[in-house]
Amino acid sequence: MVDNSKGASHSGDSDALLVERVQHGDKRAFDLLVLKYQGRVQAIVGRFVRDRDEIADVSQEAFIKAYRALPKFRGDSQFYTWLYRIAVNCAKNYLLSRSRRPPGSDIDMDDSEQFSGDLRLAELENPENALARDQLAAALEAVIEGLPQELRSAVTLREYDGLSYEEIAEVMSCPVGTVRSRIFRAREAIEAEIARVRSDVE
Repeated sequence: MVDNSKGASHSGDSDALLVERVQHGDKRAFDLLVLKYQGRVQAIVGRFVRDRDEIADVSQEAFIKAYRALPKFRGDSQFYTWLYRIAVNCAKNYLLSRSRRPPGSDIDMDDSEQFSGDLRLAELENPENALARDQLAAALEAVIEGLPQELRSAVTLREYDGLSYEEIAEVMSCPVGTVRSRIFRAREAIEAEIARVRSDVE
């Protein structure tokens, strides 16, 4: 059996060590953080921004802001949670500056199947129910697009990005209880729409 304890420890400590190096003037350490998290940052920005070039621009802005703010980073939260919060804020500000609402069409079929509880698209995944599955997917996109931004952000961070309630609270700068409430309300709306579509196709 391979002993991964050393690698696990290094992974857990690496962010803090890299942040400390950046705070002491090592710019190459920040390059390593960018390489490590650029995919995640682009994914979260992509929840709000459609165009690939725009995603790249907003992601770059997020890293620039993070770099400038790192001297004040005290490690009260995990680095990537702190970075996610910056990325979300950059995406929101980008859309507000162009008077856009966050799009709902960025949620594809593979993402939709990640919902837990009663949010089960997989139940419809067979040839006989292909049309019903497509109808349900379209309905999901529409209902998520119609959610208030706070609810949509909370539920996508939980269901699609896999963040804990505590991490989402960090990202959204609100209490954990507020996060739970927003996710509950979002799931209620989505489940009601799923039930409606299923009743129409049965």
